[in-house]
Amino acid sequence: MSQIDSRYSIADFIEKTKQKDRGQGLFELESERILEVNLDSMVWTKMGSMISYNGDIRFTREKILEHGIGKLLKKAVSGEGTQLTKAEGCGQLYLADEGKKISILQLENESIYVNGNDVLAFEPTLDWDIKMMKKMAAMLSGGLFNVRLEGTGLLAITSHYDPMTLLVEPGKPVITDPNATIAWSGDLMPEFKTDISVKTFFGRGSGESLQMKFEGSGFVVVQPYEEVYFQNTSST
Repeated sequence: MSQIDSRYSIADFIEKTKQKDRGQGLFELESERILEVNLDSMVWTKMGSMISYNGDIRFTREKILEHGIGKLLKKAVSGEGTQLTKAEGCGQLYLADEGKKISILQLENESIYVNGNDVLAFEPTLDWDIKMMKKMAAMLSGGLFNVRLEGTGLLAITSHYDPMTLLVEPGKPVITDPNATIAWSGDLMPEFKTDISVKTFFGRGSGESLQMKFEGSGFVVVQPYEEVYFQNTSST
């Protein structure tokens, strides 16, 4: 019979993994990949992100015209994958999204663009809108559409692994891979460019290498993971 090791007892497991109240306010990180919302009114959450809750909380899928006909039409055209759920009531709500890392941002009369798939939750005090990137006809992809959030309130976004923020300064543009770009400051508007040298090196059959170019003053957030948003639709 093996010797009993208390490090692996059920009691020890519970102690190490049990929920902990940190008193950090409305949004707090229960872990790097689980967001706790100390709900006392209402928040918007990404549909399907609820993993647990306690208390009296009601969930309502956003109505077709909840945010006006303009946003409805943009969603229909863009195929934007983000659908929202309204969580209302009092209690503790726990959110996660495919094990991705969560970052909490406090906007103070500021604006930010976030890839639609990376918006996890936000306060209703933030205004939001779906924005279409330029050169849509040339790239036809759901990744062309991002969400612009503006105002004062809390926002939780997700990333695959640890995000990295790059500062954009006048005269020092930042170039990123669209599939690894998850957010950027609201006063920046990227331009899409094609890396001709990459296309030439690998041959026409391999498709084009698309890049995002940010110029001005602000920041860009990237992740060490490339999600498939942009696809080559041209024939070889």
